[in-house]
Amino acid sequence: MTQWSFYVVSIFTLFGALGTIMSKNAIHSVIYLILTFFSLSAHYVLLNAQFLAAVNIVVYAGAIMVLFLFVVMFLNIRDEASELNNNKVMIAASIVGGTIGLILVAAIRLTDIPRVNPYTYQVKTGFIETLGKLLYSKYLLPFELVSVLFLIAMTGAVMLGKREKGERNF
Repeated sequence: MTQWSFYVVSIFTLFGALGTIMSKNAIHSVIYLILTFFSLSAHYVLLNAQFLAAVNIVVYAGAIMVLFLFVVMFLNIRDEASELNNNKVMIAASIVGGTIGLILVAAIRLTDIPRVNPYTYQVKTGFIETLGKLLYSKYLLPFELVSVLFLIAMTGAVMLGKREKGERNF
């Protein structure tokens, strides 16, 4: 049952990703991206990582997609996709896509998929308690460094925003 669920969710993920790339309407592209994020959250649930699924839905499908929709509607993008109908662009995209596909097939053929032993499998692998213990013990330094990096990025964004407002007043 889990394997068939994986196949169905994978089809939804691929459909959403292809719809995001191939849609000519920007609003439809964002909606396909939301479908992709929800199906990726379903993959997290299948992997027994409920916390990551919830965070993916709240952060990406919620906040980031609202921001994308706001930007798309704010910019009022009309049919500017006429440049993408060029045959040279389509040929180059096909070559790049085929090359990436060949690399992926070669990488998949060389991978060794380990089997899960049901007797030694830990059920609490993706739970919040396990993630918190691991994050605040083994990965404490990288966690703190990422928080400092985010703080620096937010400070830089605020400084750039203030600088642009100051330059406009002159």
